[in-house]
Amino acid sequence: MLKTTYKILSIPAIILVLGSCGAGKDDTGTEYAPNMYHAVSYEPLIQITEKDAGAWVSSDDDEYGEYYSSNPNNPHSMNMRVPAENTVARSENGMLPYRLPADSLELAAKILKNPFPANEQIIEEGKVLYTKYCTHCHGEKGGGSMDETAKVGGVFKGVPAYNVGRVAEVSGGHIFHVITHGKGRMGSHASQVQQADRWKIVRYVQTLQNQE
Repeated sequence: MLKTTYKILSIPAIILVLGSCGAGKDDTGTEYAPNMYHAVSYEPLIQITEKDAGAWVSSDDDEYGEYYSSNPNNPHSMNMRVPAENTVARSENGMLPYRLPADSLELAAKILKNPFPANEQIIEEGKVLYTKYCTHCHGEKGGGSMDETAKVGGVFKGVPAYNVGRVAEVSGGHIFHVITHGKGRMGSHASQVQQADRWKIVRYVQTLQNQE
């Protein structure tokens, strides 16, 4: 008798639960695992053009399936627009990509200008970057073979000192170009150090050029 009562009472409960799942234009229904079903943003790297994709899980009254993710207002329903012709992307600092080839060191030394001022903040930031990327070969003071911090069993004896001879006189553009493309035994650091950070390192290296 008790089991029969439970069965009778469970029927309205089941009907109520199933009925609450129904959705209308102004009623999303009860979503037990919504999982952000109704996001309105366009995913820039996703391009699903089939309008009925995911129709079986859609609870909207529009003509599109849940997985349709194209922008009908753009050409070819693209989510991302093609940049204007002949435009060049700049970095967050407003810098253009560095395009001088590796064999243009002499030109770089003459024409390149550091976009960052030689103030205390920039030099300090450059010092942090120099410590991270440069001290293992050039030493903490940029002394090359004369800097004890640059010597590991004499392996780096060929590293030139920043404050001696011709190296002490090279321009910021020269230093930037060498960091970017490398020179001699030094490899390119363009993939490890962002363009703006390379210029900050240049500011700090220039202080090492002038040290006693």
